[in-house]
Amino acid sequence: MHGLVNRAVQCFVTDTHGRDVWAEVASRARLDASGFEAMLSHDPALTRRVLDAMCKVLDRPVSELLEDIGTYLVSHPQIGALRRLLRFGGEGYVDFLHSLDDLHERARLAVSDLGLPVLELNDHAPDRFSLECLTGQPYRSDTTYEGFGHVMMGVLRGMADDYGALVVLDHVAGRAGREVVEISLVEQGYAAGRRFELGQRAG
Repeated sequence: MHGLVNRAVQCFVTDTHGRDVWAEVASRARLDASGFEAMLSHDPALTRRVLDAMCKVLDRPVSELLEDIGTYLVSHPQIGALRRLLRFGGEGYVDFLHSLDDLHERARLAVSDLGLPVLELNDHAPDRFSLECLTGQPYRSDTTYEGFGHVMMGVLRGMADDYGALVVLDHVAGRAGREVVEISLVEQGYAAGRRFELGQRAG
């Protein structure tokens, strides 16, 4: 598993629950408390141990924690890069949804060996969509992304808040190697979205 993924999990625990909780998670996972190096790869079994330890320490199911990680990645003030990457997808939430088909390639341009799952958006109506996450077809032979659909649930929810949209999301069982998130757009302009500028102002 790429170190960026593991590091994101570590930062989520540290930023939202504190360093002491991360130290306990690391101890249960038989991992040094200093954690992961972002640009190194790790045995996927280690990532699974960390997730299992998180579930025990925080007493929550892994699906909820993965969704929280997704929301954290696009909303926490310590992290801005992913939000900016996603906001380049368009001015409205529907534009953002359609840009997800290209997210895998955009991520590879930034980090060539990251190998995130391919995402496929399907339109069912102007306000109904489904997002398929190809979790069983990794682009690295040592990596799978089981549960990535739950991460995307958190990303989709966080970005809806960012755009000021009101959505209803549901994670449903898909075919083997695919996770599906059903998206119902209740209102695109439900609330004022967060401010976003493509470039930073000088001065």
